[in-house]
Amino acid sequence: MLKSGDKAIDFELVNTDLKMVKLSDFSGKNVVLAFYPGAFTSVCEKELCTFRDSLSKFNRLNAVVLGISVDSPFANKAFAEKNHITFDLLSDFGGRVASQYGGVHENFLNIPGYTAAKRAVYVVDGGGTIVYSWVSEDPGKEPPYEEIEEALERLSK
Repeated sequence: MLKSGDKAIDFELVNTDLKMVKLSDFSGKNVVLAFYPGAFTSVCEKELCTFRDSLSKFNRLNAVVLGISVDSPFANKAFAEKNHITFDLLSDFGGRVASQYGGVHENFLNIPGYTAAKRAVYVVDGGGTIVYSWVSEDPGKEPPYEEIEEALERLSK
């Protein structure tokens, strides 16, 4: 599991427009990586809508948000459209990237073979270093939004 002070691992995942997106595409910008267990679940919807509603503040802090789940790009696209989410939602099939960062839930919701990303948030600075990390074993727990904003504000000073 990665933590504050670690170098972020670059990755390339497909977005809802079936285009490949790399973390390194955002070099020089602060990035909020929001790993979420699944589209169309109540806590994930609340979390990603909270990030959506914070985008103007994040933009002022030179930050972008990337949502990452094991969902297909088609499910993520429907989820983004339903909730008017304008930042990239990326599909991490099999949870490879989630495993490198915060981890995964195996047999999620007692469904054999179903893997889901643990709810986790990382703030990566423009140089690619993780400056904030939060991982929850409880998929029903939302991240501490104030801490994420504080981490971004520290980077803007």
